[in-house]
Amino acid sequence: MVSPKFLALLEAEDLKDKVVLDVGCGAGRLTFLIASRCRSVTGIDRDTTAIVQARRRAAAERIGNAVFSVADAEAVEYDSFAPQLIAAHLCMSDAIIARCGRALAPGECLVFVAFHVDQWRETGRPSRFAYDEARLASVLRENGFVPEHLEVEREVTRFGTVQDGLAAAAGLEDKWKADGRWPGYVEFLERGGRSLTRSRLIVKARRR
Repeated sequence: MVSPKFLALLEAEDLKDKVVLDVGCGAGRLTFLIASRCRSVTGIDRDTTAIVQARRRAAAERIGNAVFSVADAEAVEYDSFAPQLIAAHLCMSDAIIARCGRALAPGECLVFVAFHVDQWRETGRPSRFAYDEARLASVLRENGFVPEHLEVEREVTRFGTVQDGLAAAAGLEDKWKADGRWPGYVEFLERGGRSLTRSRLIVKARRR
């Protein structure tokens, strides 16, 4: 689900005449939402399958102002897309922020959702792409941005039993086993933990 607060920050920029870049677009969920509001939008992602799906949807729905490109958001420069605003939903890193800083002109905006360090804190292992508020603000400033909105959006699910906790994370089990988080979560439950936290940062920053 795309955060309503994030969408409100985007819409406050009056997108109708803007060229927008959607970084890490996947199959285009956010890109298509933006397309109805802006002059044109380009979605980039390194997942070729997702980009093919997005192009098919754009063609099927005759959405002519949304285009999609296979690109590694941490490797390419964004200047060629000529963005006037850059958006990203759960695809953020220091390398991406640096590229946004180089591509946007003074006064233009970067609006995004990033993982907070509390995301899945019960596993004992934060994502390498997660930020706390202070570090994110520092990285933004280092790359020429002034943070205008930086808010934590947190949802904590609570349950009564170990079985309920395992069921709450059922869709994440395979991924967490692959990246080593699952044992930490099981240990948390066995020690009496009864929560699962989703935590994200909703951010708008303007280029100086």
